[in-house]
Amino acid sequence: MTLHFSWAAALAGALLAGCSPARIVNGLVPSSSYRSEAGLAYGPQPRQRLDVYRPLADRPPADGQRPLVVFFYGGNWTTGERADYRFVGEALAARGAVVVIPDYRLSPQATYPAFVSDSARATRWGIDNAARLGADPRQVFVMGHSAGAYLAAMVALDARWLRADGGDPSQLAGWIGLAGPYDFLPIGDPRTQAAFEWPQTAPSSQPLAHASAASPPALLMVAAHDRLVDPARNTGRMAERLRAAGVKVEVREFGDLDHVTLIGAIAKPLEWIGGPVLPPLLAFIGLTPEPPGSGAQPASRRAPR
Repeated sequence: MTLHFSWAAALAGALLAGCSPARIVNGLVPSSSYRSEAGLAYGPQPRQRLDVYRPLADRPPADGQRPLVVFFYGGNWTTGERADYRFVGEALAARGAVVVIPDYRLSPQATYPAFVSDSARATRWGIDNAARLGADPRQVFVMGHSAGAYLAAMVALDARWLRADGGDPSQLAGWIGLAGPYDFLPIGDPRTQAAFEWPQTAPSSQPLAHASAASPPALLMVAAHDRLVDPARNTGRMAERLRAAGVKVEVREFGDLDHVTLIGAIAKPLEWIGGPVLPPLLAFIGLTPEPPGSGAQPASRRAPR
């Protein structure tokens, strides 16, 4: 392992720990490769705000409209700020996607299912505003890392939440989970216990319980060295359950990454550290790996559901 790699891995780890290096990394990310709108309300609560990242080009590509990705960050349902994930918005918007990054209510001020409800409401906002933002409302994806992958899974798999806001998971073109916890009862971690009010936690709080033939296609990404969320129990079992139901699932495992560097590798300054994480993600949402201006044109890969 080189010193350069060690520095990048440590910086990515600090980034996901919520430390100031997040702003350092974002400071290294280009600010001229996208357009943004910050602090848009998707609900009345103070934490029900979101940021939007859009490609610079005013018009969508001629061979298909842009996909829209709603990204949920992790933080054990207790920490996180949407501004810290500008690097995710930049990486996807620079390559042709419209990206929505919401905040959501956190424990201990809020407990399950408040953060799931917020995530569904933000997703419905994305569906309703996709056309205005230059995206195809039939090409909306939910995506998350760690606790955020849990939120993406619940929105995509448990129809109760989108239906409560007048939507339905059938409106989603797919969902993307990075190092997600999909099956974690019983709960041992004290912070997670508080977030889910253990031991009164309902089994229906687990995404695995909702995998069915009606589930949207999935891209599940894991790090071989994940010591926080067991890849076999969570991603492995989720993939098995979805495939048994006849759902299209793609699983990508990265041997040189861990729980935090899996998402850190999406950042432009760190994308070389152990991926490539970004190319399969872009392919899943129908985009080419190259940013606009590099000679490749973003394309729509999947027919609308």
